[in-house]
Parts: sequence; C-alpha cells; structure tokens
Amino acid sequence: MRNVLVMTLAGAVLLIGAGAGAQQEESYDYWQHQRRMVRYGQQAILMCNGLFTSNRTLEQVFAQELAFLPDPVGTAAGGDYEVDQRRKAVTIGAGHGTPRMRAAFREGIGCVILAPDQTLDDTDGLPQLTLAKPPGDPAAIAWPDGDMVASAPLPAHVDEAALQAASDWSFDRASPEQVTLSLLVVHRGRIIHERYAPGFDMTTRTRTWSTAKSIASTLVGMLVDEGKLALDAPLGYDFLPAAATGGDPRAGITLRHVLNMSSGLEPVDNGGREYAIGSGLSYWAGASSVTGARSRALIREPGANWDYENYDTLLGIYALKRALGSEQAYAEFPRRRLLDRIGMRNTLVSTDRFGDLVLSSQVYTNARDLARFGLLYLQGGVWNGERIISEEWIDFVRTPAPSTAETGNFYGGQFWLVPDGRNDVPGSAYATSGNRGQFVVIVPTHDLVIVRRGLDYGRQGFDRWDMTREVLKAFGEMPSEEQ
Repeated sequence: MRNVLVMTLAGAVLLIGAGAGAQQEESYDYWQHQRRMVRYGQQAILMCNGLFTSNRTLEQVFAQELAFLPDPVGTAAGGDYEVDQRRKAVTIGAGHGTPRMRAAFREGIGCVILAPDQTLDDTDGLPQLTLAKPPGDPAAIAWPDGDMVASAPLPAHVDEAALQAASDWSFDRASPEQVTLSLLVVHRGRIIHERYAPGFDMTTRTRTWSTAKSIASTLVGMLVDEGKLALDAPLGYDFLPAAATGGDPRAGITLRHVLNMSSGLEPVDNGGREYAIGSGLSYWAGASSVTGARSRALIREPGANWDYENYDTLLGIYALKRALGSEQAYAEFPRRRLLDRIGMRNTLVSTDRFGDLVLSSQVYTNARDLARFGLLYLQGGVWNGERIISEEWIDFVRTPAPSTAETGNFYGGQFWLVPDGRNDVPGSAYATSGNRGQFVVIVPTHDLVIVRRGLDYGRQGFDRWDMTREVLKAFGEMPSEEQ
C-alpha cells in the first residue's frame, strides 16, 4: 500500500502520494486545434498560388509545393478540398472540428487567405491591385529591363566546364529533399548561365518566403533616403495592448532594431509555435499582420539580442505605411518605386485580407526578377543611370547587426552576411535567404549575382555559401575589361 502524507492547511486537507513526487510535465499540445487550422490555411495558400499564380497543375502542386507539409489534405486525385476555377480559389477541409480554410487569387497581389468565419462569398471584399503594367513587351526589350537575351560566348576568363559543374552541383543533390528549380548566374550584367528544372521556365513564379524581407528593407530604405523615416528614431506608433499607466518601454524600439532582428520583443515564431501562433496566424489564418506584430511584450533591451522574427520585419513595414500616409500610395509603392523601375514585371507582393503588405514572406516571383533585384545592389543602387537606393543604405544592409558580434556577424539589415571564419568565399558577399532554398547572392568582388530557387522540404539544408564557392570556381583572374 502506498504511503500517503496528510497535511492540513487552513482547514483544507492536502494528500500527497509518496510515489507522486515526480514533477508534472506539460505534454499536452494545447495548440493542436489551432495548429490544424493553420495547416489547413497553409495548404489553401500554397495550392491557390501554385495553381493560379504559378500556373502549375494540381499534380505538380501536390508533388512539389505541398511536399513541405507534414500531412497534406487529400491527393491530386481528390480529398477534403475544393478548387473553384471560376473564383480562382481553394477551400481546404470538410469540417471535422477544424474550420474550413479558404484562399482566393486577387489581381496584382496573388492569393489572400480568408478568416475561418469567412466564405468565398467574401472574396470580392479582399484587396487587389489594378495598376497598369509598364509599357512595352518584355520579350522585345533587352535584358535586364526586359527578357530579350542575345546569344554570346562566355567571357574568356570564365571556365565553362567549371560553371556547368557548379550548376550540376546545385541540381544533382545527394539529398532528395533539396529540389533546385532554377539557377541563374549574372556576370557584369550579363546572364551567363540559366537553367530550370522540368516543369519550370523563366516565367514561373514561386514563393520567395523570407527573401521578401530583403525587398522590404529596400522599400524602407527608400523612405529613409528621403528623410521620411530614420534608422535610429523610435518607430513612432503605439503597441498593443496599450500601457494602462506610465510609459511603454516598447516606445524606444527603432527602425534599426527591427531591421537588425534585434527588437527585444517576445519571440513568437520559435520553439515549435510557428504554425500555431504568431505570424502563422496572419500568414495562414486570416489574422491581421499589423495587430499581431504590435502585440508582443518587451523581454530584452532593444538591440542587445538577435532573434529572427517575421513580425520584426512587419513592424518596419508598418512604419513605412504610416510614413506614406494613404492606403493607395502604400498599396502601389512597391510597384511604382521599385519593381516597375527595374523590370520586375513578374513579381506579385501579396497582402493580408486587411490590405497590409506581408513583405516578410508572401511575394511570388521568378528567377530573372530576383536577378534584377540583386543586380540593383551590385550596381550600387543605380539603374539605367537613375539612383533607386542610396549607397548609404546598401552599406547599412551589409553591416553586421551589433547583436551578432559574438555569434559570427552573419546578419545585417534584412540581408545575410558571410559569417566570420568562412574563408572560401569573399567576405564582402551578401545574400537574401528564404525558406525552401530561395537565395540571391551578391558578390561585388566578381561582379556577380547568383540566384537559386528551390522547393526544398524536410530538413532542407541547401547552403548558399557552398553554392557561391562552387560557382566561383569558374572564375580565375579576371581582366579589368573583357577581351
């Protein structure tokens, strides 16, 4: 018989089993129902964009776009989902205790996720962007402003066999979970290598994931250049919930802090919670990205600790929105100020259902447009003789965040840097980086931009700097002028 200790506390009897001394553990997943809702929403967005933004078949989407999901609903042959071709929309789930989740394609921005209590009858109320396309046929406009690429031999200093070997290294992966879709190499402004996986070509848009953050930083930098925003001034808006009395310590967070991923705010996208709470609710479940970003507590001194958070980027984008002043100016800003000016005609910047730009992840584009983006930085922020972004801003994005000083100086202003101790690639290189293997690498020493797109899944692990090392093997001592 088990021994029992009986204690009397203020008239109450507390029974403690002698064998029950072990600490209680929280093993129950309290977020499981919400997690399932988010997963439904994620599949809705990925299917909707795969079908109507990327123009892929249902079989292709299930085979590759959805390979990222641990347990997708149904198969290409059918299941608990519906595809509405007329509305260009997808509904996931037939109930079973989890809300049906829906996503619908919207002109100019791609697919938008609806809230769990909305139906496709609410689609017409979702944001869209009806902005006229830039003039001219890109097929008849020379690269890089257009897509007309003249055939020409490789420069004499580029080793063709080594360049092909680097391409094969990128595509022929030992890990079946690393799926390269495209590789594009631009040298001295010229496309010298371009390769696509079966089922993809230069027109195919896929999701940038967090490569979008570098686009976000560029847009924010334009307003800093104009003096409408300041790196070291407080963000200038209220956080949630509002402080009942006294000052809010979050009021001291600056634009530099959030772009350096060093806001000091509570992390909500780590520890297995990414697909249950935090930005997952705005990405995949119809919650407001702005409300979520402003609803975190300060737990560290701003600037002192590096913590990769989608909401930090979105805090910077909310500052941009407020600086622009009008909803229309905000909606059109990426197109008018960046994309249209450098020939990024295939790029769609999506929003949440409230019209707020989800520029931490939700951008769909192709390899050539990302090469144009990298080329803008390689050219010092100038395009066709016109300054788009200042050299000072480029210096900022390439400067290590102070909070990374003790861990390798690997991150700047929404761009990734070559970490300390890595000597097989130039230390001045810098890159965008997105989930599933979305990389734009800028190598100033070699006048080079490398774009790799992927649909990696599982453990992933494709290394951007290893890829850069392999491509650089094709370059010897380069003359100052091509022979």
